[in-house]
This record gives sequence, C-alpha cells and structure tokens, in this order.
Amino acid sequence: MKYRILLLLICVAICAPASAQLLSGRVEVAIVDADKLPTWQSNGTGILRPENEGFQSQQAFIRTHFDLNSHWSVDAVLNAYEDGVEHLGFTQAFLRYKPLMPNKIKVKARLGFFYPSMSIENVAEGWLSPYTYTQSAINSWIGEELRNLGGELSVFENGRASRSPWSWEATLGAFKGNDPLGSLLTWRGFAMHDRQSLHSDRINFARLPSVINENAINSPAWVEPFTEIDGRWGAYIGFHLRHFRTTEARYYFYDNRADPSVINQARLYAWHTKFHSLALQHNFDSQWRLMFQIMDGATDMGPNIVRADFTAWYLAGRYSFNKHSVTLRYDWFDVREDDSMPEDQNSSNGYGITLAWRYQYDRHWEFGAEYHRNENRADNRVQLGIPLSQTQVQSRLVVAYRF
Repeated sequence: MKYRILLLLICVAICAPASAQLLSGRVEVAIVDADKLPTWQSNGTGILRPENEGFQSQQAFIRTHFDLNSHWSVDAVLNAYEDGVEHLGFTQAFLRYKPLMPNKIKVKARLGFFYPSMSIENVAEGWLSPYTYTQSAINSWIGEELRNLGGELSVFENGRASRSPWSWEATLGAFKGNDPLGSLLTWRGFAMHDRQSLHSDRINFARLPSVINENAINSPAWVEPFTEIDGRWGAYIGFHLRHFRTTEARYYFYDNRADPSVINQARLYAWHTKFHSLALQHNFDSQWRLMFQIMDGATDMGPNIVRADFTAWYLAGRYSFNKHSVTLRYDWFDVREDDSMPEDQNSSNGYGITLAWRYQYDRHWEFGAEYHRNENRADNRVQLGIPLSQTQVQSRLVVAYRF
C-alpha cells in the first residue's frame, strides 16, 4: 500500500506543470571529531550517529511542493544518506487538503506518509531542527521509528482572523504501517542524532544473544519500522494552543493499537506502543526562546516477553542576534524493564548536553559548530561483555547550502 501511494505522488510530481511546482532542498556536510565507538547502525551500542572522525555528509534532501488546485496540494521529501542500510528514499510524501473557507473555524487534512506535528524542535524544512544538529532523544526516536501511513483531520481557529489573542488546533489521525514501534527503544534505548529513517529502511542494532538466539526470543537484530504486521489501525489525538506568537503548547496521545501476539515471516513482532507527549515553548522577546518537551509511555511485545516503560524530556534555550543563534539543550531519558524475561535486559538511561552555534550567512549558506556530550547506560551490554555505562563526546563544524 505505501509503495503505491509513493509512486502515485512521484508520478503526479513529474506530470504537474512546472509553474505549479516548488523545488527546494538542503545539503549539509561537517568535519566531525567523535569517539570511535560502533553505532547501532553497525550492530554496536553507541547512541551517536558518527563513529569516526573526519568528513561526514549529514543531510541531503530535495522537497517538492505544488498545488493541484486551490484546495489540494502535494508535499514530498526525498532524502539521501551515506550511512544506514538504505541510502535513498522518502521520509515524507502526502496530499494536503486546506480549502479556502470564510468560517472562523476551518478544516484541513493530510493523506499519505508523514509526521504528526507534535515536535516544536523539528520545525525546519525536511523535518530538521533549526536549533541544533544533534537532535533531542525524543525527536531522534520519532525520526527513526515513527511515521504515519494514513490520514489526519484537523479543525483550527486562527486568533488573528477572529481578533483573539488565542489560536488553537485539534487533530485526529488514523494510520497503519507502524507496528514495530518501540523495538529500538527497548533493545537499544534512546539515541541522539539527526538521521531520519527512509520509507523502506531497515535499522540495525546490537546482536544481543537474548534477541537473536533460536532458544530465546528468536528475532532479527534489525527492525523495519514502517511495517504492517497485524492489520489493525492505530490512532492519535492532538491539541495545539497558542497565545499570540509568544507561547505555545502541543499535547498528543499516540497509540498504534498493535496486537503484541502477532509475528510476521521475518519474525518481526507487532509492538503495542502508546505514549503522551507535551511540548511547550515561550518567546521572552525577539532574541530569547525557551523550549521543553516530555514524553511518557509504554511498549510491549509477545505474551509479556518484552515490556518496558519509557520517559524522556529536554529543556532548551535559544539566543539569537543578527544572523547568529546559540542553543543550549539538556536531555534526560530512561527505559525501565517490566517483563517476565530477566535474561533479556531492557533497562537503559542517560543524559546529554548539546551546545550549538549557527550563522545564516545569506539565504543559501549556513555555517555552524556544535559540541555534544552524553552519558548513557544499557543493562543488555552485559550480554556483549562490554561496560554497561559509556560516555560519548562529539564536536563538529558544519557547512550547509539551501536552495
């Protein structure tokens, strides 16, 4: 189903009149100095994306957006990565419905493959962060494992149009194709990076004996996050509230409603995962901004084979002046095992500090630098004979070109 939707969007984009299309994109490269610790992508246990020092291609994407008519438009983002299993694919591709209406309360909808709008951090084009290059633990995980293949309906009221200081939006979504959601959180823990999973991606993690052995869970050391396994629909609700352009809150409850007893031919289980997310931001003035997000939920797989509760939050402050911005963020994350298989250790926790500077030289070129440090612990590292706790540090100098 998802491939038919993506192919349809590609065909529509090719056939659309050139005057109706908007093409944009970003290429981002960096010189990185990072700890030489194998990442989950190479079946290691490091939670940062780079595992070597030197030159790295961080981001490369093309976005197409065009109007079909006054009500319907198409939006798609094609990404290229040099790391990971898949190197080229879509991270978003959807139809948007936003009719012109005289009513104060309006409607809009999306249909396709997209992110719910629960993040206040990843608000730049291509679902990137305009603040740091290493994203928060919460939004790193969303970029890895969470995407909707379905539909979303929203009703909203713009305060300016109704002469009110308050604007609001209420959202209801339904989706399929997100049944393995929670696999990485449980068998790897939270990570911190900026790589989004592609529509047909496969994500590796450490080859834990308790997971891959035939006499244990007997599941692969990888997950294909956008797989439909049990045929059931998931759902979410969301509510945004904004006071002028100063203060904003976003609350979401997400439940993939998966049947944790169902397994496919590749021995991927459906994981029943649900969580609450609350994001807040406040602009003190044109220069200072404070941001906070917390997520709390649980995931389970099989007849109590694996069950874990998880919590993560971050607090970030941003100061901008002229074409410069400086952001400091503190992350805290925790996964707590609560199942009947003590030999499959799933508890992990940690914290991270990120300091980033970005300079928008002109409308095309951006320069930046970032320092990141985290300390993390994963109990399942005992199976691999390595220390349970690790400290990871990375620094980078970044050049980005936007078109």
